[in-house]
Amino acid sequence: MSLPEDIYSQRILELAAALSRTARLTTPEATAKAHSKLCGSTVTVDLDMEGDVVTGYGQTVKACLLGQSAASVMGREIVGSRAEELREVGAAMRKMLKEGGSPPEGRWADLAVLEPVRDYKARHPSTLLVFDAVEDAIAQIEAKRAKMDKRSKEHV
Repeated sequence: MSLPEDIYSQRILELAAALSRTARLTTPEATAKAHSKLCGSTVTVDLDMEGDVVTGYGQTVKACLLGQSAASVMGREIVGSRAEELREVGAAMRKMLKEGGSPPEGRWADLAVLEPVRDYKARHPSTLLVFDAVEDAIAQIEAKRAKMDKRSKEHV
């Protein structure tokens, strides 16, 4: 089992300090908020997409260092990511924390620094907030587009 200081490593502090894309989008395609009742952390994200690729992102992060670190990596990597890739990263993070799975790889590899959090179930929700919010925003955009597609087909 990890010691408490393991979940607040120097790298986690560095990632949290490098939190980016903290300006909200003025007219986002979707906005989603994720909140942890357990610790009070909240992450709000704004998202724009072209097709299934993220073209704009903004976030407000009121969370502990763990939530800030996860949001920092998200803010750095999200623009240019496809919806499916983002769902896969979220799934990998949930599996890493809850089932002992491997951390995300490639450009998301910095999320591995959060692996010791798996031993602290109470910290899982705040660590996962940004993934929950991003996936919610993607689902909102997809639902709006499906509704618009349905309407346009009805008017043909």
